[in-house]
Amino acid sequence: MRIVFVGDVMGEIGMRAVKMYLPLIKAKFHPQVTIVNGENADNGRGIKATQFKAILQAGADVVTLGNHAWDKRDVNELLATNDNLLRPANYPGKNTPGQGMVIKKVNQQQLAIINLQGRALMNPLDDPFMIADQLLQQVPKETKIFIDFHAGATSEKGALAHYLDGRVDAVVGTHTHVQTNDAHVLPKGTAFLTDVGMSGSYDGILGVKASSSVQRFLTQQPTRYEIDDNGRPQINYCVLDLETHNHIQVGQINPDRPLDV
Repeated sequence: MRIVFVGDVMGEIGMRAVKMYLPLIKAKFHPQVTIVNGENADNGRGIKATQFKAILQAGADVVTLGNHAWDKRDVNELLATNDNLLRPANYPGKNTPGQGMVIKKVNQQQLAIINLQGRALMNPLDDPFMIADQLLQQVPKETKIFIDFHAGATSEKGALAHYLDGRVDAVVGTHTHVQTNDAHVLPKGTAFLTDVGMSGSYDGILGVKASSSVQRFLTQQPTRYEIDDNGRPQINYCVLDLETHNHIQVGQINPDRPLDV
């Protein structure tokens, strides 16, 4: 089973990158399942129905979220009516809208897609390690398992991957917007990548205008981050082959790395 996973869509320029490049990526790699993290799609904060639909139209099968999951008013209805839009499963409360896991049938196989959020450097949600244990008990045997772990600390991402090594097929991190150079398979077979990166401006800083970020460091005063929607687009992704022996590779399309078709 082949999966393409695209990193955090950041603003309108990230949406343009997904619309332009995701069809090309799919044409090259022919994935059975395509997953996109869309939690920054609406000006860096959350996702609206129009963006969710556009990401699906570009080729995504499932959209995951993160710490900005609740930033838009209509997200509750979106989560309640679309099982292919996931929010982190470890948000507390029995009546939290939506779900953090979906199981999809892929030809003769099944794939469980799980969305979790870290707690280090972020809001103190329920323990992602324990929630992962609970979710895995609900997954039928012989099901492939992919986890988008939306977390800020490299150590927490690595710890979860090692904790689940051999019990899930892949743990891929999101949130920090910079693709890491550590894609590998852990000793018991779980494919791991600390962060897949983002889809957004290639010219700014983490998707925002460089000037607004620099100003904050110069003045040590709160400044409003502005999405760099006029920059040059980039997309960061990874390709996973979940078989008897799992495999993961990273990919980027940007002005310095055009897609090799």
